[in-house]
Formats: sequence, C-alpha cells, structure tokens
Amino acid sequence: MTIAFKSKWLPAVVSGLLLTAAFPKMGISPLAWLALVPLFIALRDLHPKEAFRIGMIAGLAHYLTLLYWVVFTMRTYGYLPWWQCVSLLVLLAAYLALYFGFFALALTHLCRKPLHLVLLAPVFWVALEYARSFLLTGFPWGIVGYSQFNRLHIIQISDIFGVYGISFLVVLFNAAIYMLLLFLAQKKWRGYPVDRKQALLATLLPLLLISLGLIYGNLRIKAMDEAVAGASSPRVAVVQGNIDQARKWNPAFQIGTTKKYAELTLSAVPHHPDLVVWPETATPFYFEASPKLTRLVTDAVRQAGVHLLVGSPSVQGQPGHYAYYNSAYMVAPDGRATGRYDKVHLVPFGEYVPLKRLLSFVGKMVAQVGDFSSGEKGRTLAWGENEPPVGVQICFEIIFPGLSRSLVKNGAGLLVNLTNDAWFGKSSAAYQHFSMAVFRAVENRRSLVRCANTGISGFVDPAGRIAASTALFEDAVVVRAVPVLTEKTIYTRMGDALPIACLIVMIALMGWSVRRVRQEAYGGVLLKIPDWVKRRVSRMVDKRR
Repeated sequence: MTIAFKSKWLPAVVSGLLLTAAFPKMGISPLAWLALVPLFIALRDLHPKEAFRIGMIAGLAHYLTLLYWVVFTMRTYGYLPWWQCVSLLVLLAAYLALYFGFFALALTHLCRKPLHLVLLAPVFWVALEYARSFLLTGFPWGIVGYSQFNRLHIIQISDIFGVYGISFLVVLFNAAIYMLLLFLAQKKWRGYPVDRKQALLATLLPLLLISLGLIYGNLRIKAMDEAVAGASSPRVAVVQGNIDQARKWNPAFQIGTTKKYAELTLSAVPHHPDLVVWPETATPFYFEASPKLTRLVTDAVRQAGVHLLVGSPSVQGQPGHYAYYNSAYMVAPDGRATGRYDKVHLVPFGEYVPLKRLLSFVGKMVAQVGDFSSGEKGRTLAWGENEPPVGVQICFEIIFPGLSRSLVKNGAGLLVNLTNDAWFGKSSAAYQHFSMAVFRAVENRRSLVRCANTGISGFVDPAGRIAASTALFEDAVVVRAVPVLTEKTIYTRMGDALPIACLIVMIALMGWSVRRVRQEAYGGVLLKIPDWVKRRVSRMVDKRR
C-alpha cells in the first residue's frame, strides 16, 4: 500500500469516524460541523471514479461504527452465527456507503470551481439523504441533522425545513471551513485557486444563515413557551415494564407480564393521569382475540379509571385468510377498545419479507415476530371529550418524518411513539432512536410521548426539550403534564420542500453534465474524421445543390 494511497483513504476514514462520534452514545455533536473536512481534503484532485471509492471508504467507516449494534441484535434474537451477523452489517453498511460514494463523485464531477463546492455540497448531501429515506423502503437512520438533537436553538428551523435543514447547514459549514483552509494554504480545487473574495463569501454565507437560524430559534422557543403556558395539559403516564425479550413471547410468562403492567399502571393512579401509555406489543397476545388475557388489561383500566393506549399484535379476517398487524389500541375507562392504529411502515425482513414471491427462500432476520400487514397512514385515535386525537407511531416509524406529518395534518394534538428497544441491548441504538424522535416534536410543534419496553421512555415538549427520560432496563412509571398545541407549522403543511428541491437540482445538474459530455464526445468524433472524407462529403452536398 503506497503512501499516496494512504494519504487519500486515511482522511476518509477519519471523516467517517468523526461523524459517528457526533451521534449518541458519544454524542459530541460539534464534531459534525467539521467531520467532512478530511473527506474534502482527500477528494481535492481525484478523478470522479477514484472519488467514488474514497467516498465509499468514508461511508463504510461511518456506518460500520454507527450501526455496529446490528450484529448484537441478529446474534442475540435472530440466533444467527457470528459470521452471518457480521456479513449482514457489512452489506448494510456497503449499501449506505453508496450514498457517500455518489456524494463524492458528484462533488468532483460537477463542482469544478471552489465556490461551486460550497454552494452545491449541501445540496447534494441533502438530496442523497432524502433519496435514502425512500429508496428500497427507506432507511433514514443517522441523517446528519439528527446529531444536533440537543442543540435547542439551531434545531428550531426544523418547523420550516425539517431535519434536512439542519443537515444543509452542517454540510455548508464543513464546505466553508474547507474552502477557507484552501485559501490559507494557497491550494487549488480542481486546478482553480481560491481568491480572497471567494474565501470571504464562503465564510460569510454559512455564518449569516446560522446566525439567522439562531435568531429564529430564539424567537420560536419564546413563542412555544408562551403557547404552552396557555395550552391544555392533560397528564400522561408512561409505563416501562422492562420485560426480558427472551421471556416476552413465552406463553408461561403471558399472565405474569400482563399483571406486571397492570400493577405499574395502578401505581400511577395517585398521580392522577388522564392517559396511560404502554409500549409496543406490551401485551404478549392478540388483544381482543384472547378474552381471558384481554380481561386482565380491561379490569386494570376500569380499576384505574383512565384511558389506556396499549401496544399489541392484532388479527383480523377468517380462517385461512387472517391478516396480522402490529397495533396500538385505545381503551376507554370502561374497558371498551374505542380505536386501533396499525403500524404502517413495517421493518423489512423483521415484520415482513419484501418481494415475497421472488425472495421466498429468505427467512425473517429476527425471531418472534409475525408476518404483518401494513395499516392505514395518518389514522389518529380519539380519546377524552375535549382532547384532540392522539397520533401513534410504532417503533422505527418515528424516524420517518412524513408519517408524523400525516398524523398532525389529520388533527393529532399529541404524538406518541410506542417501541420495544430491547432488541438493541445497552448499545448506542436506543440512544440514537430516542434522539431522532426529538425532531418530530419540533417539526410539527407537538408534545411527544415515548414509551419503550426497556427504555428509553420520555417526554419531549414542542420546542424539542427532553422534559423527562428513563434509564435503560429499569422498571419505571413517569407521569407528566403534556401541553397540547393545535397550530400547523410550515413543515407540517409543506413537507420536505427543501430536500425535494435539492434532489431536483442534483438530477438537473447530472442531466446537464451527461448532455455536455455527449456533446463533447460527438464533437470529438467529428474532429477526428479524415480530411478526404470531409472533402468527399462536401462534393456530394455541392452536387445535390
């Protein structure tokens, strides 16, 4: 391995590792604002094909370290051998690294001048993050903007641009820092020097946008605090049962598990909750289809005299034509189930097998889950006489912004995330999952309640503050007053306008580039035509005249 090659891949690896360190558990969020600079350094004079490979290396370094917990999950609950678990992680990381590769290719192919880099790097990055959110069912885990979940003032622009607006600012700042370094070192980008005017513009642009973002953030936080002070605030209790995943679906523990949740619920009654929330599949049986076990739940609800939102698998249909759902039921104080939400975005190979006819040989990667059907997008659950409906998202649905938007557009005054993160153990995945939920609260200006079987459970206010959170793998009951707002933000109404615009710009530039290359190639062919052929063609044209 040559020193020259090392000089290219080592900075790429550093970028990937710095980016990972910006996310929980490490959570050194300021690193995200500098993490891509080493990658830019590595790309400076590379051919686009080489740049793609270097981008892939950066992506692999990032995703192998960000998603390392996949091995634990597959090994512990999928019962797969180590080599298969590691292979799955590498395949997933390689797929996600492709987006890094295309980002690097686009920079070196389309950003011929230094200023182009500053202006287009955030556009390309956001476009590719957005594409990753829906291609192959979508996997928007670890979008760069999520690393800033605890930077309260900067994330307020999410109610206009979503989490992608934060990614845009972070990448813009990285590109500006790199351009300033080029100017100070008197280095060139793709053969073009950086003059003083360009360096000044590259410095002022992100500083201006970040300053405006911070000013806006300060104003919005004050506005949210005023709105919350005058809002209706029902009391909500989250019940973290801390049920061992290895025992959860064992029939011998069904009654014990249900009784434990019932007892924890009754312990919350002295705090006068209006709504009690149990996590995803809290009941290890089909609710309403198992009368004796269901009665344990409804008796506890009647005794407590509260509404209960409970996660449970459900089944509909006739023998031979059953449909199974990962659901959430709203149970009234009299024990009646008044509404049901069915999970919309299912986990591929965990809750269903995509392209089942073509991939019939592929088993589900995680044991103890059903072959579920998808529910209706945007369905909300009514509760109480004077309270707006509840918008439920189950498990990793919370990382898809469009699902929260559809719930709020349909009138949800409160967002509730039911999940079971026991699959992740004590890895960083549970912390990453919780951090992403913060943005759904800010984007839609709704309080968010999160209830997890083994944690992290908690409450997020409409400004994005984490009002309370629980520890992992502990029994917990937390009761909080939760402000309910009804305003619809620009992001709720407009959606992902920013990333869509970025994707359109990127596609347009790629199309223009392909056309230009074809024209140059065609022109080059004409120039290589021998003179005698040109003369003969000329004589033929003259004769026809």
